[in-house]
Amino acid sequence: MTEYMTHDVVRENAGDGVILLRSAHELPAVVDRTSDWLHRWAKETPHAVFLAERNGPGWREVSYAEALDQVRALAAGLVARGMGPDTPILIISGNSVNHGLLSLAAQYVGVPTVPVAEQYALIPGAQAQLGFITGLIDPAMVYAEDGEVYGAALAMEEMAGRQLVVARNAGAGMASLDELMRDGADIAEAAARVGPDTVAKILMTSGSTSSPKGVITTQRMMCVNQAQYGRALPFLAERPPRIVDWLPWNHVFGGSSNFNQMLAFGGAIYIDAGKPAPALIGKSFENNALMGGTIAYNVPVGYTQLRNEMLQNEALKRSFFADLDMLFYAGASLAPDVWNDLQEMALEVRDEAPLITTSWGLTETAPACLFQHFPADRPGILGVPLAGVEVKLVPEVGDRYEVRVRGPNIFPGYFRDPERTKEAFDEEGFFCTGDAMTLVDRRDISRGLRFDGRISEDFKLDSGIWVRAAAMRLELLVALAPLAQDVIVTGEGHNEVGLMIVPTPALASDLEEADGTFLPADRAADLRKRLDAYNGDKGSSARIARVLILSQPPSMAEGEITAKGNLNFRRILGRRAALLERLHGPDDPAVLQLAPMNVQNSA
Repeated sequence: MTEYMTHDVVRENAGDGVILLRSAHELPAVVDRTSDWLHRWAKETPHAVFLAERNGPGWREVSYAEALDQVRALAAGLVARGMGPDTPILIISGNSVNHGLLSLAAQYVGVPTVPVAEQYALIPGAQAQLGFITGLIDPAMVYAEDGEVYGAALAMEEMAGRQLVVARNAGAGMASLDELMRDGADIAEAAARVGPDTVAKILMTSGSTSSPKGVITTQRMMCVNQAQYGRALPFLAERPPRIVDWLPWNHVFGGSSNFNQMLAFGGAIYIDAGKPAPALIGKSFENNALMGGTIAYNVPVGYTQLRNEMLQNEALKRSFFADLDMLFYAGASLAPDVWNDLQEMALEVRDEAPLITTSWGLTETAPACLFQHFPADRPGILGVPLAGVEVKLVPEVGDRYEVRVRGPNIFPGYFRDPERTKEAFDEEGFFCTGDAMTLVDRRDISRGLRFDGRISEDFKLDSGIWVRAAAMRLELLVALAPLAQDVIVTGEGHNEVGLMIVPTPALASDLEEADGTFLPADRAADLRKRLDAYNGDKGSSARIARVLILSQPPSMAEGEITAKGNLNFRRILGRRAALLERLHGPDDPAVLQLAPMNVQNSA
């Protein structure tokens, strides 16, 4: 029977309705740098697999001892080429063994890395974003896995004068990773200077509400977060964890949380080249059938696709659940039917279901601040503060609070942006996250917190009533699964709440005309039934009155999708202003009108 740490929470009422929360558990000892973990496991378990990626029918596996040797050789090459704390490395390709080794080599000698979404380099229309980031960071070196695949990005004007390094297919003006490893230099002095305050990486925010910001990420932030995980999840130390993971390393969760969790606890990362997309999900099925994990990290749509496949793929189901200690979802709440089906499938394979859980945090928080480390009875609960984190709940409206956090895993500021850094913290040094939450149970604080939207995404109807758009979006994604890939809640300055639906391929294929709700009668009736059920007896600020389905998917090249794969709502509404006007204008045959609100319902 798996043992879990209890949810012991200390609560303090700070006046004016402000609530302060912290864990009753002390933060355990924290290492000073990521290389401490690498040295430990290279000594204690030298032959254990650390990094792996697909190679033909099997895997290219790199042990801890091999990783340490290669990291030190790469670090020597960086020092030989004059790299240091003020010469960042921009990494423009996705997850790979080489990417991981280069990142650790840079951290070994104090060189910041800046991983960005590979789409910025591969999609011509998105290269302007890559140019903006390059100008902001001013990297001395740019790394890509393949000189041919990423050749167009490496040839951009912004890359001129920078050292270009690739793992294979080096073109003119490019050096190979092998060459870098041969450029030896003494690394003792550089490595000795690396400590808790050394900048390990600069992670770019998504830029969904403004231009991307560079989040300074220190060694302390990453090392503290893993110590917090170890305190909350004792099973991490009981046996080396293993993940088969696709989450991108330019994102804080894939690149800082998941990557470092395996490194901190002597685990293994099997890089999944698939992802929850129609053209790539088959690779994920194959990889998870070849190698099961002890922990699974994914987004809800990924688990939905896995659930659907495992209903007919017994081998995948058994491989996926056989050793699974924890199933973690993020990005949105897991649908109740998926939650229940995954629990039932797990019990068909093993005696005990894994911990199904989630957490909360941001790029600026390394990322985890809250964690649901005790089994919950339903999805959507974010948990309680991790050891060392202080949470300030500032009253908003009703039972809603703005969340602010303080602790050793919180970032020191934005790269070259003192103004936005100053704006990010309150007078007591708490980081103002912009997220809103509610207490699961006001009488029992140990039950944790529940997400209630981004404050910046809320808007007012013309009646002056607030619409909690972010919270509505999460509920609607559950109500409309599997028809909606995403939704945009609209209505600012109008008298009703509207909805733009980004359809899944199945729903999109049923559209008989562009942009609208021209669906076959049975599909339209199903959509109306789902939305009427969602509306129920909700008031005007929470009920959907009119709906339009987008025939053209959001475009990353046009800035409608962020590097994290999230929708940039402001950009979408700006580019599709004509559709927004149709949605909220006079009667339009393309707009689905829902049943009016009962006159007894209040806002």
